[in-house]
Amino acid sequence: MGLQKENILIVDDDIHILELLQRHLQSLNYHIYKAVSVKQALYVLKDSTIDLLISDIQMPEIDGLQLLKYTAEHYPNIPKLVITGYPSVDNAMSVIKSGATDYLTKPFTKEELKQAVTKSIASTTKRKKAIQLPATKRNRYEDMIGASEAFQKITDIIERVKDNKATILIEGESGTGKELVARAIHYSGKFARGPFIAVNCAAIPENLLEAELFGYSKGAFTGANENRNGFFQAANNGTLFLDEIGNASIAVQTKLLRALQEKQITKIGSQKVEKIDVRIIAATNSNLIESVADKSFREDLYYRLTVVQIHVPPLRDRKSDIPLLVARFIRKYGVEYKERLLQITDDAVQMLQRHNWPGNIRELENVIQSAVIMSDGKIDIQSFPDYLKYKIDFPERSFLTLQEMEKEYIIKVLAASGDNKTKAAEILQIDRKTLRQKLK
Repeated sequence: MGLQKENILIVDDDIHILELLQRHLQSLNYHIYKAVSVKQALYVLKDSTIDLLISDIQMPEIDGLQLLKYTAEHYPNIPKLVITGYPSVDNAMSVIKSGATDYLTKPFTKEELKQAVTKSIASTTKRKKAIQLPATKRNRYEDMIGASEAFQKITDIIERVKDNKATILIEGESGTGKELVARAIHYSGKFARGPFIAVNCAAIPENLLEAELFGYSKGAFTGANENRNGFFQAANNGTLFLDEIGNASIAVQTKLLRALQEKQITKIGSQKVEKIDVRIIAATNSNLIESVADKSFREDLYYRLTVVQIHVPPLRDRKSDIPLLVARFIRKYGVEYKERLLQITDDAVQMLQRHNWPGNIRELENVIQSAVIMSDGKIDIQSFPDYLKYKIDFPERSFLTLQEMEKEYIIKVLAASGDNKTKAAEILQIDRKTLRQKLK
């Protein structure tokens, strides 16, 4: 009988079990890779094509369950067979939840091993079912999506402020949707017919921000060849949204304070005072209280801006909204890129809900956009970047001896060469006899 095409990786810290499994499986004409730890197993998975992973559970440093979880997400097409000498109902449930396709209890016969291996390899034909995404009903709050308690708190405040012109400060991390909240306030209220002007204070050079906000008169400075209105005049009878207000200079803050107090502005280079009727909504991702303390932000302006405060929570604090947001982005980009609606698996949604999203909703949208582009009709865990997938945190180790470093490197080379000792010896530039001695 010829050699089977399947490559099997067996992982166990017990050398005798490894040798026993290797003999049994080689007699069944499988090609075998071995590893005595999870770290060695990861070397093999990275450098070799593996058709079946067989792993023990109880291992020092990092246990087999972590290897199963890692493999399930980074190599989802590899079936996983677990062998253990400590059977229990809890163990069995943990193993299945970690992505194993079968569970074998020590001691076992060669026939039992053969049946389990055959069953596990055959399981690769199973496909993950797509789930029904929740409907994302449009509401009067522009593109704001959510149903969590944190989301409801924001919409409650929007209801209270939408029909008046109280000054509002929106606080929240970058990517949480602060401008969406500002637009929702404007467009859901009775002033929706007025203009909504959004200004990113961080994107305009400091020496130009004052001129952009308040306008300037002809001849006010070099290059001022005409009279020009600023954003305040453009937003008259509407809403001016000042994003990243913490980046405004003290000089600009002083003029903003006067505009808020007096409801009037003066262009640069002009003595004429102009009355304005503008609702100011400011936003920041920094701590303005700290900026007040270190004198980089005016205290009186801070209290003028915080007539109403809205805190937009990070996505990690409203994870129950992730399926709704995912549905919204899949529909948006599915139509844009594929001209049809796509599906997503339950495993993929669970992975998205597990991540903490430091980039918040903007990061989630980018991930879904990329997944839609790369998918062939169904989004699964393979559609996502590796940083979203399960990670194994190996304990920190002290400095290794030269002998320990040599051992790790030899094992890595053997794994990369498919346990081919001749090839490994060539890579290491030693003869087979020396390699055999080192392996012993």
